[in-house]
This record gives sequence, structure tokens and C-alpha cells, in this order.
Amino acid sequence: MTDSTSQPETPQPAAQPAAPAAPLTAAEDKQWASFAHFGGILSFIPALIIFLVFKDRGTLTRQESKEALNWQITWIAVSIILSILISIISGVIWASVGFGGIGGALAITGLLSFIGWLPYLINVVFSIMGGIKVNGGGSYRYPFAIRLIK
Repeated sequence: MTDSTSQPETPQPAAQPAAPAAPLTAAEDKQWASFAHFGGILSFIPALIIFLVFKDRGTLTRQESKEALNWQITWIAVSIILSILISIISGVIWASVGFGGIGGALAITGLLSFIGWLPYLINVVFSIMGGIKVNGGGSYRYPFAIRLIK
């Protein structure tokens, strides 16, 4: 049986693809490019988000967010390697120390833990330098970043 109250199906219009986002103005381009560098203080995520969202909307943002992201990847790799080395060295020191040398072992491992913070401090300094340079109208290239993203 057919229901006389049902209405015939009307075809739904096809979904339209999203229009490309408008290009950034020069001021917005400079702003997002500097945010990519300043965001490095927090982690690699701000540079990654800015690169993925704005890379096709502004040439300066594409260039600077790519540079900041390459620096963040380099910094994370150095931090991981340094943490592993510090852990191994600390373990060897504590394994070789007797009860009489605990003070010396504490001093050495304390110094090593401070050294573990150096990559982060270097990252903060270079990220701020990059953000200031780009915000001033220039371009910034980190001195020793592995260029993984071309």
C-alpha cells in the first residue's frame, strides 16, 4: 500500500566546494609570519597550524612559518637526543658512586639537569629574535635548523 500523504522526494542540491580563502593583506601577512616565530616559545604547534592554515594565503607567512617549523623540528630533535644523553650519563654517575660520593653525584646531576634546559632557553631566544625581525619588516633565518620542509 502506498501512503497518499507522502510527498515525492525532491533532489537536494549538490554541495558546493568551499571558496578559497582571501589572500592576506600585507599587515596580516607580516602579523601571522611573526606569530609563527613567537609561537615557538610554546611549542612547534603554533608554527604548524599557521603553516597549514595560511601558507597559501600569504608569501611571507609561508616562508616564515616554514622556517619557524623547521627550527622547531630541529629543536625537538636536539632536546630528545640531549635528554637521552643526560639520562645515560646520570645513570652511569649514580651507578658508580658509593655512599661517600652522594654530594658530588648530586652536584654533577644537578648541573646536567640545568644543561637539559639550555635547548629550551636557546629556542626562546631565537624565537623572539625571529618574531622581532619579521615584525620589523625583515625575514629571519635560524642559524642551524635542519630544513626538512621545503
